[in-house]
Amino acid sequence: MNRIYLDNAATTTLDPVVLDAMMPYLTTNFGNPSSIYSYGRESRLAIENARKTVAKILNAHPAEIFFTSGGTESSNTAITASVRDLGCKHIISSPIEHHATLHTVEHLKHAGEATLSYVNILPDGHIDMEHLEQLLADSSVKTLVTLMHANNEIGNMIDIHAVGELCKKYDAIFHSDTVQTVGHFPFDLRNTYVHFINGAGHKFHGPKGVGMLYINENVKINPFIQGGSQERNMRAGTENLYGIVGFAKALQLATDNHEADSNYIRGLKYYMFEELKKVIPDVSCNGDAMGRSNYTVLNVSFPKTEKSEMILFNLDINNICASGGSACTSGADAGSHVIRAFAGNPNRMAVRFSFSKNNTKEEIDLAVAKIKELI
Repeated sequence: MNRIYLDNAATTTLDPVVLDAMMPYLTTNFGNPSSIYSYGRESRLAIENARKTVAKILNAHPAEIFFTSGGTESSNTAITASVRDLGCKHIISSPIEHHATLHTVEHLKHAGEATLSYVNILPDGHIDMEHLEQLLADSSVKTLVTLMHANNEIGNMIDIHAVGELCKKYDAIFHSDTVQTVGHFPFDLRNTYVHFINGAGHKFHGPKGVGMLYINENVKINPFIQGGSQERNMRAGTENLYGIVGFAKALQLATDNHEADSNYIRGLKYYMFEELKKVIPDVSCNGDAMGRSNYTVLNVSFPKTEKSEMILFNLDINNICASGGSACTSGADAGSHVIRAFAGNPNRMAVRFSFSKNNTKEEIDLAVAKIKELI
């Protein structure tokens, strides 16, 4: 049995067209972009063309796009700079953020650099917008709001424009972790009140180890990584040349094919849930999977039994790749902080299936049949 890969929210396969675009910069065009001779100038031109491509797709200015090592570095940069450079002494976040955000805000809190508040999570996994406004209204100091656009585990999406307007109303800095949505949804950053967003190439069939950080042109921050003048004095270190070229190419392909790919992937997601309901009557969704949700992510909840507790292990043995985590903590499995935050039922097992343009209905059928057998 060939492997069935249903964990695309973790990483996606590298598109062959992207690899083709990268190959010249892995071989002949190897110059250091900081060098002044022809090899260096060719590399510099490739990076600046990639920057223009990314900026155009996101409707931003090229000067607002900075390339990084990935989403984690980008989030760390935005959050830390908001506190140290922009004067934010209060951070509002949520308990269901990616650890790249959670660990950063907790570090700043423990270091005494900012106070930290968490917005309430509603029973369907969405943030409580009324509570968010209350936290902003009650804050007497400059505030940073950092809330992810789409949750990586359950897929729930914030209304980024509504959150942005609240931040604008209370003069707050707004960072949104958009790692799960850049390359999957259209952005119009010139008409969105947000100061920072970030992306990671490997989430949309680009290479690993490369990401981007959008810094609104009205925001002036200091570098998070010191040591050189790369990325217009914002991010020291020799640029990941072929990674940057691959990032831009993957984002361009994702944008060009967005309508067809998104409709196809959404269809797979809905199809799998309907098929699961036919064979496991007590299956349900974690989060708002059929509502305001990322079309690539389906997080399902199974009754907890001796068999279902081993579901991920048994799926792996049967060449089906998925991820998961229940609300409870047992042994080496720390459980899911996301599930625990809003639906902490210790009698349920959570499994995340996430899809890409490369998946097929035949793979879904095989996976569902195997899940029925295992549970």
